[in-house]
Amino acid sequence: MEPVLAIENLSKSFGANHVLQNINFELHRGESIAILGKSGIGKSVLAKCIVRLFEPDAGNIKIFGKDLLTASEAELSFLRQKVGYLFQGSALYDSMSVRENLEFALRYAPFVSSQSDVDELVIEALTNVGLEDTIDSMPAELSGGMRKRLGLARTLISKPEIILYDEPTTGLDPVTSREISELILTLQHKYATSALIITHDLACVAITADKVKLLYNGVFYAEGTFEELADSTDPVIKSFFQYDQKRWL
Repeated sequence: MEPVLAIENLSKSFGANHVLQNINFELHRGESIAILGKSGIGKSVLAKCIVRLFEPDAGNIKIFGKDLLTASEAELSFLRQKVGYLFQGSALYDSMSVRENLEFALRYAPFVSSQSDVDELVIEALTNVGLEDTIDSMPAELSGGMRKRLGLARTLISKPEIILYDEPTTGLDPVTSREISELILTLQHKYATSALIITHDLACVAITADKVKLLYNGVFYAEGTFEELADSTDPVIKSFFQYDQKRWL
């Protein structure tokens, strides 16, 4: 089966800092892969290369078999409609209400033909994340966890087939982090999306990931299931899994 996302020999440097070096991996339909690594190691750089917020120095990025780096503007626009991106800080528009934030995400959606379509999708998105009562609130009135939920709703409302989650639980308390992780898993199953989860949160990885790739010194140092990596005796891998295992469950 052809992967929905394929990364081939991807490299990215900032001056003498070689952040990514010949990165290769595939994401298949319905699969969830977590990219695990310490803060500042290059996980978010990888995600931003995939959506062309950063231009890689070398390599190929293929979405549904089409090379993103050589695509025409029309092809690039079409491919971007298939990819959702949940920003680390949710990237909400503070001057817009909850409703307006979601409506803005639908401005180029090809399946929306009327205001009634928009209204229906907004209600569906908010119901999915348990925020239907906040529809006329402003982002500043929401808690950190609610803002994350709204960011997730805005990402999903345009019906992407692939979702990139950039540190989806950062800045949240453990209980809220778990709720967000479980919500990601629930919505992935509901909409049959493929997910790439960029994180250093072991609990999030344990809940959401089918497969884990450990980014270390610009390369994928190891990969496997969460359990396989957690049981590893390799000192580099163990350094990521030295916390109380009860926090992962």
